[in-house]
Amino acid sequence: MVLNSVNILNFKNIAEAQLRFSPKVNCLIGNNGMGKTNILDAIYYLSFCRSFSTLTDAAVIRHEAPFAMLQGNYERNDAQEQVSISIQRGKRKVAKRNGKEYKRLSQHIGLLPIVMISPMDWDLIRGAGEERRKLMDMIISQGNPVYLDALIRYGKALEQRNSMIKREFRDTLLYETVERQMCESAAIIHQARAQWIQDFEPIFMRYYQAIAGEAEQVNLSYSSHLNDAPLEQHLHATRERDMILGHTTRGIHRDDIVLMLNGYNMRQTGSQGQCKTYTIALRLAQFDFLKQNNATTPILLLDDIFDKLDARRVERIVSVVSRDQFGQIFITDTNRTHLDEIISHLGGDHAMFHVEDGVCAPIREEVQP
Repeated sequence: MVLNSVNILNFKNIAEAQLRFSPKVNCLIGNNGMGKTNILDAIYYLSFCRSFSTLTDAAVIRHEAPFAMLQGNYERNDAQEQVSISIQRGKRKVAKRNGKEYKRLSQHIGLLPIVMISPMDWDLIRGAGEERRKLMDMIISQGNPVYLDALIRYGKALEQRNSMIKREFRDTLLYETVERQMCESAAIIHQARAQWIQDFEPIFMRYYQAIAGEAEQVNLSYSSHLNDAPLEQHLHATRERDMILGHTTRGIHRDDIVLMLNGYNMRQTGSQGQCKTYTIALRLAQFDFLKQNNATTPILLLDDIFDKLDARRVERIVSVVSRDQFGQIFITDTNRTHLDEIISHLGGDHAMFHVEDGVCAPIREEVQP
């Protein structure tokens, strides 16, 4: 899949941009805070109908502007695709594919697979379990619509049960009805997550060692209440306790991924360089997994990935991302040193852009063949 061009209007600090891209490597250069990451986030938004950051939809609209608009023109499986998203203050956002509006935004997920590596990935290690669940959900959902539907249904049933608990309902039959919906969805989600960990771990281990070397050993494991017993048993056993605490304490909404390095939990022992290597390897493995399980090669977005890494790891990352298996790449940095090195490894087609105060302009008039 290739993003040929993008039109951006009133998105974050970008007032207006019309950009044409190389099908290979696209480099965005500029100082911090100028808008490089916002260009990548606009591309990400076109795939997921939401920002990579935790910003609300209203927060991505440029200050004092009434709306934001994104439009991307893609080449996907030898066909042209146009995706547009409009965001208005106080109204629901509208996403369209080739001019036709989606009835549900979830129908769009998976059409345009994308992987973004960002400094915010630090939360995958240091953050709460919610961050690691998001990683699982993002990867699995892009290739499994049944899983995405189960997530939505589970979330609605969980919200209903928590509402019943807070309102101190005591109707056993009503609880069993809602819990049955939770259990049916949870079984689908748990099975998919368990299989994903099994398939994903060796890919991740390969990428980590490609960057860090074989002296460091990494492992992933799946932590879930459903590893021990079906959700039905947990909900029945903890119902009274949940009534006291005011929320549902057991279920797949408490799942987590345990991240290990040399037999120790990464959250307690990993250095800055090791944590960054870990997150980059997770994202590159995400790319590989999506490519293996989808008919479309994802787009790879690399946002300021070389900070806090020693020269040896930087060199190995450059070598990894320069491989032919990666299709279209977008990469940001504050100077051209690393970008020129990647381009020299890859050779061929590329485009350079300079970003300053939300204005993105090509450094060269045309993409060179």
